[in-house]
Amino acid sequence: MSDGTELDDDDETGGGIIRQKLADEIVSAARAATSDTLRSITYFTRANYQQLYLREDLERDADLDEFVGHEWRDFKETQNAYQTTELGPYHFTVRVFENGYLLRITTERQGVIITTDGLTMREYEEVAEVIERLLQEESS
Repeated sequence: MSDGTELDDDDETGGGIIRQKLADEIVSAARAATSDTLRSITYFTRANYQQLYLREDLERDADLDEFVGHEWRDFKETQNAYQTTELGPYHFTVRVFENGYLLRITTERQGVIITTDGLTMREYEEVAEVIERLLQEESS
């Protein structure tokens, strides 16, 4: 019995917006870093999104259109607002909710939203670093 559902097919893009190899690498990296706390993984671009993973015990009726749209807009606003500060370049966002946590890793062209039950900040940093590297390699 699997503890989650990978939501792609077997061809080059899985019938979606992301190459299957990249989708597999993202899911594998997130699973390795988060273990059983992983809730979901959604890959997105400016124009579209694709859910790559959803833990079996979660409902499949989330409104991802609005959710992803908000995260994309917020990335752009955050990047613009802080680009000239002494904090340095933006890397990722962690949001805390009553029933879970959200990690958003975004580049200029694409991003990944990972939801979890909870991790340490170091664990979020580790998974964000790996996902950011995968996205940067894909953009190159």
